[in-house]
Amino acid sequence: MKIDLTDTTASKINKALVETRRAIGIPAVGMVLTMVIVTDEENAYDATKAAQDAAREHPSRTLVVIKRTARTPRDRQGTRLDAEARVGADAGTGETVILRLYGEVGQHADSVVLPLLLPDAPVVVWWPVDAPEVPVKDPLGALAARRITDAYAVEEPLAALAARAASYAPGDTDLAWTRLTPWRSMLAAALDQARAEIVSAAVESEAENPSAELLARWLGVRLGVPVERVTTAGPVVTAVRLGTANGEIRIDRPEGPVATLSLPGQPERTLALKVRPTAELIAEELRRLDADEMYAVALHGEAATPKESVHHA
Repeated sequence: MKIDLTDTTASKINKALVETRRAIGIPAVGMVLTMVIVTDEENAYDATKAAQDAAREHPSRTLVVIKRTARTPRDRQGTRLDAEARVGADAGTGETVILRLYGEVGQHADSVVLPLLLPDAPVVVWWPVDAPEVPVKDPLGALAARRITDAYAVEEPLAALAARAASYAPGDTDLAWTRLTPWRSMLAAALDQARAEIVSAAVESEAENPSAELLARWLGVRLGVPVERVTTAGPVVTAVRLGTANGEIRIDRPEGPVATLSLPGQPERTLALKVRPTAELIAEELRRLDADEMYAVALHGEAATPKESVHHA
């Protein structure tokens, strides 16, 4: 069920949610967290869809905060809050409230969101595109146990990583790091099988890929060797090469959902290594709400030098 509320308040939205749940016989219990999405109108649909898909695994109340610019005479009349509440089949396994903030109320989004948070449940804030310079000091970010950004979605991804490193606080994470989970798992399994000392490493990817940069930093810290960055045509991360005295360990995924694993003295193996949709990435992040220590390690690892970043295959 969908309910449109024009020029409303947080208390009226809460009342509408309660009445709608009663009308269709859905209890509020069972929702495990509040997801706050801070976005613009252009990206709101995709972000909301991803959060609703993730809510199948993590039933939640999703609050989509959209700060609107006045474009019509009605919009320019002053401060206003419009809301669209979705409950039941229209919201998956939880609830979704799309909040459009006009005028001065947009500068105080936290005062709108705070009364709508589920009591005694953790809060996760996700910025699908433009995140604040210091997420933990943002009024909405300060409410959250987990703050999710995405360096891949901005114009200068590596500059975004530098900003994230400078402002990091426990609870911060980035989807550029989440995208690496299958790579990290395969590399760990390959190293367990090879059982050889690593003497060199290289990460191949499209230019300015933040996931590749985080992977290179993580490998550098964990293996204690310099990591070469190699620019390829992509898409995204295309290969990781680890040099040993016995030969090269290589995971190669030039395109598509399939990768090839090569180990010294063993036949090549084909592995599934698809590019995962955003909903899967968000669902993974919601499985753990404690500090992601490995993300912090990768974020603060040795960054690429200008020479490394322009090296081409």
